[in-house]
This record gives sequence, C-alpha cells and structure tokens, in this order.
Amino acid sequence: MPLEKWSDSVIVVHLADDPQFSEEIDGIHALTPPPANCVLDFASLHYVNSSNIASLLRLRRELYDRKGKLILCGVSSQIWTTFLITGLDKIFVFTENVPTALATIQLDQPGESPNSFAN
Repeated sequence: MPLEKWSDSVIVVHLADDPQFSEEIDGIHALTPPPANCVLDFASLHYVNSSNIASLLRLRRELYDRKGKLILCGVSSQIWTTFLITGLDKIFVFTENVPTALATIQLDQPGESPNSFAN
C-alpha cells in the first residue's frame, strides 16, 4: 500500500511515477482529518515533472500552515539534480530514508524529553 498511517500525526507515502504520483498526492489531500506530518518516500520514483513539483509545493504549504512537517526521502541523484537546479533543495527537508525521516519528525515534536523526571 503506497500510503500508510504511521501514527496519529504522521503518514508515510511510498511514491511511484505518474499517474500514481498524482493519485497518491491527491489521496493525502483527501484524508480526514488531514495529517500533521508527512514523509514522502521517493525510492521508487524515477522522474518528477512540473505538475509533480507543483503538487509537492502545495502539500508543503498546507502542512506548513498546520504547523506540520513534510520530509522527502530516498531521492535518487537524477531527481536530486532537478531539486538543485530549481532551487527547491532549499525549500524542502530531505533525509536518506524513511526511518531517518520518522526520527526527524519525532525529535521535532514538542513535549517532554524522554530523559526528564517527574518531581
């Protein structure tokens, strides 16, 4: 399944090339309630087009407006070049893989430190 609910506030989407890419991103927008954080796994993706990039920017804006986080991971060198050339490498957050992306989200969550003690 390309879209998996990892927790109440995090979904992981394993993307594929179009037309599945568009359907998977549209599926994120259709979720109720909308996710607070999203990890997009690019490991099976071979290319992105301008429509894909526009969808990513729209999703980023929606998550940002909800104080959420969007992390892209598993980006191939070919797709990475597209992000570099367009300057989008400075807009999106990238990690190497899904576990690292999930850890990044978890570390950024507000709340008590796992090492804090009750007095």
